[in-house]
Amino acid sequence: MRIVGGKYRGRVFTPGKTFKARPTTDMAKESLFNVLQNSIDFENIKALDLFSGTGSISYELASRGCTNVTAVEINLAHLQFIKEVIEKLGEKNIRLVKSNVFVFAARIKEQFDLIFADPPYDHPKFAEVADLIFNNNLLKPGGLFVLEHSGQFDYSSHSNFKELRRYGSVHFSLFEEGTTTSKE
Repeated sequence: MRIVGGKYRGRVFTPGKTFKARPTTDMAKESLFNVLQNSIDFENIKALDLFSGTGSISYELASRGCTNVTAVEINLAHLQFIKEVIEKLGEKNIRLVKSNVFVFAARIKEQFDLIFADPPYDHPKFAEVADLIFNNNLLKPGGLFVLEHSGQFDYSSHSNFKELRRYGSVHFSLFEEGTTTSKE
């Protein structure tokens, strides 16, 4: 796993062969962040990384100057890896939370400018993740939610859907608070 941009660009961290998370590919991550960079001032946002896995997205956000990143992960091995990378980077702007994402979303009273979620593709509640964000009012008005998923999901009819980006087999559905899809 490589950090593809910002002050930590080029840093490589290896979670090991027994690690169960599926990290976002470097190509897909770099392409997504190129798109986001044109519309987001990373230094002035509050970001949330759900189903953090390796923590890859959190490191990218911090590397680009985001000073308020919350990473949520439940797996102990993943948490330990993320903690070790944060320490190696000397990064002070990533808050690591051990929690089930569904429990966290129902309890937290904060809102975020940018939310990224990369649930395991076989998660039994995968189809509920988009609604989880909006039903719990986690996204600030004008905020952006990015959901990484396989090609088997289509969120284009979701009331907050903005656009779909495809990079190889990786799909990112982008949602905005307040966006509505015309259904004429």
